[in-house]
Amino acid sequence: MSMIYKTKINKIGALASAFSDEKMLILFGEGAPEELKDYCLSIDIQPVEEDVMKGDELLLGGESYKVTAVGEAVAQNLANLGHITLKFDGASTAELPGTLYLEQKELPKVLAGDWIQIKRS
Repeated sequence: MSMIYKTKINKIGALASAFSDEKMLILFGEGAPEELKDYCLSIDIQPVEEDVMKGDELLLGGESYKVTAVGEAVAQNLANLGHITLKFDGASTAELPGTLYLEQKELPKVLAGDWIQIKRS
């Protein structure tokens, strides 16, 4: 299994769970605009080793999620800004360029210090 991406959650914004009804979590690197920080999981900006693909696996909060669709800007935004949306709705087609779509499962319980990993079998 090869590692495509790995980063650490540094801080969880006070309102990061505001989008849980929409089954979304928002990631942003340390340079997030002040008005968005409360809504984001603040992460370290790390390189993306390969483009993320449908069928890859995202590990977060002790849970594993299959990638079901990948927005065209996910790899670039993740590497440059640390900013993408994780959407846990099982969509098979990417509607938004900066969104990584994951299998429809309960959102993970995340803590500061947790790792986010994307792997390929």
